[in-house]
Amino acid sequence: MLYYAPWLVWLIPTIFAVLAPVTNKIHPKVRDYFAISGVVLAVIFAISMVPDILQGYVTMNGQVLGSIPFDWEIKWIPLGDLNGDAQIDYLTVGVLVDPLSVFMANIVSIISSLIMIYSLGYMKGEPDMRRYWFWMDFFVGSMLVLVMADNFILMFYGWEMVGLSSWNLISFWFKAKTPSPVPDFTTEGEYNAHCGLKAFIMTTLGDVFLLIAIGAIGIATWIAMGVPTFNFIRLSENTGWMGVLASYGLLSIFSVFLFLGPVGKSAQFPLHEWLPEAMAGPTTVSALIHAATMVKAGVYLVARVLPIFYKGLDTYSQVSTFFTVVAWIGAFTAFLAATQGMVAKELKKVLAYSTISQIGYMMLALGAAGIVPSVILEGYTAGTFHLAVHAVFKALLFLGAGAVLHETGTKYMHEMGGLKNNMPWTYRFMIVGAASLSGIPPLAGFFSKELIFTTLWISQQWILFAFAAITAIFTVFYSFRMIGLVFFGKPSEYLEAREHEGKHVHEAPPVMTIPVGILAAMTLVLGFLEPLLSEFFSPITYRFHQETIVAVETLDFVEYLVHTFTSITTLISLGIIAIGFIPAYVLYIKRSKDPVALVSGNALLRGFYIFFYNRWYIDAFYYKIAAGIYGLSQKLRRIQTGVLNINVIAMLLGFIVFLLYFILLNL
Repeated sequence: MLYYAPWLVWLIPTIFAVLAPVTNKIHPKVRDYFAISGVVLAVIFAISMVPDILQGYVTMNGQVLGSIPFDWEIKWIPLGDLNGDAQIDYLTVGVLVDPLSVFMANIVSIISSLIMIYSLGYMKGEPDMRRYWFWMDFFVGSMLVLVMADNFILMFYGWEMVGLSSWNLISFWFKAKTPSPVPDFTTEGEYNAHCGLKAFIMTTLGDVFLLIAIGAIGIATWIAMGVPTFNFIRLSENTGWMGVLASYGLLSIFSVFLFLGPVGKSAQFPLHEWLPEAMAGPTTVSALIHAATMVKAGVYLVARVLPIFYKGLDTYSQVSTFFTVVAWIGAFTAFLAATQGMVAKELKKVLAYSTISQIGYMMLALGAAGIVPSVILEGYTAGTFHLAVHAVFKALLFLGAGAVLHETGTKYMHEMGGLKNNMPWTYRFMIVGAASLSGIPPLAGFFSKELIFTTLWISQQWILFAFAAITAIFTVFYSFRMIGLVFFGKPSEYLEAREHEGKHVHEAPPVMTIPVGILAAMTLVLGFLEPLLSEFFSPITYRFHQETIVAVETLDFVEYLVHTFTSITTLISLGIIAIGFIPAYVLYIKRSKDPVALVSGNALLRGFYIFFYNRWYIDAFYYKIAAGIYGLSQKLRRIQTGVLNINVIAMLLGFIVFLLYFILLNL
């Protein structure tokens, strides 16, 4: 690998972010290209680490630094002599070079670099670009430190900085003065600011539980090992800390607390409601959040701790709760969000619901791997492979959607239509993305979903399989509903009015089209690389069964294709595609029937439509809870005068009541 690649891969984008105000003073083009170059350099450093994983040891300047996994740590905070061996113990911090960290670093940097290049066209002429480039670089740097960290503490720093960056980028247009179509908001800027804050608050709620779990792990390791540690390798090598928590009946609770952090960051039920509102930011931000950074952080953390918890599964039965909760939350979230994607009116919100749903698939695969340990290899590979595949085709879809929004000036699909002739390349690329999202062979999404279905099928988890299958039907339907509304039929009255005003819809400029084309090409070939990914992950998956010296068996390329295309789950998948595609084709592509008339004429369909469109009323319920808490706080604040004497009297009365309670308790 290149010099200090595990450190520089995240330090460089972070440093380049800090230098954004300086380059802004030189020239706007210097600022723009400098910001992009920071992420491109991260790509180079990330790719340079791939050969080290494949050869099984880390080399730098011709010298072998260590075997994979390589923990490059430094002493950080002195803790004193905690275990009585007359040596100073330290809290360490470092970076971890292993298949998962390098895999994630490449996904984050490569996808982010394409989004950054696309930004040159999409954000052209926007004010406050210095702020935009700062937060984009900082966002990427934060995500990279999150995935490269060798311990929970450094990981949590990246975790929080990702949240901070998303807040600022979702709210990027907070100065907009145009009227907002959303009730209760006067301007678009006011609405954007609210959306950013909503994302920050809901994800932070999950972060609180994650931080509690991290603290509990530190205490448990202190008891078990004599020194507190948050290091992933040491937590895996010595699982005695699980025994400490299990002895108090707390292992199940804190493992679920740990998962609540990913629930918030990856927008899983019940903390999923922030993600649709995240569409208020620029489309480039949406693509970055959905494809390369924030929502993938939760999946990464589950994948990171999965091998650790797996080692304790046989000894500590409470660990099974973690895997069960992960699988069922993932399955339900996938289904829930897919129902909302079928009725969404905004183009980007269809993709937002899709992201929530597809993240649910990843969680389902990872959780199922621990529910039935015999499929641990399949489940782990399925979850991580779908993460990579989804990153590519979802970036493709978002950037394609950005081109459509850029040219039409509207976010509503019913104000589009007939764009396949005006934007032929965008149309072709989005067809590839939608087909991959739908799991149509031989695109990448087919292979990753097939692996998830196979995991559930061979482990005989039939209810979870049913959730996955029904969700897949809905996915095909809303994917081609989106394609039909945007690209087929006649141009809407809105577009015709723009045409009369001289605002012609045409293909996006090359700086926007080329990155989308690259993502489309990646979507076409990525699925065939799954056997290579299995081999890449072998240092991790080998350890799943290390005690029985079972090596990872990988099929050769031809065997892999034959096995995939002839399996029973492939036949089921083809049926799923047909069931979802036919109504989408009839209603939105061929348009032989009017979907509005169909829904309005059937009470049951109308009821489902209203229920799904209102997001199962979960979002409305949260706002009512918030309003109730605010009302209560307004009433309680009246008893707070701010006068010191009254506060002291209140404290004294409280102490007296507390004292009397214990006196009466002991009588």
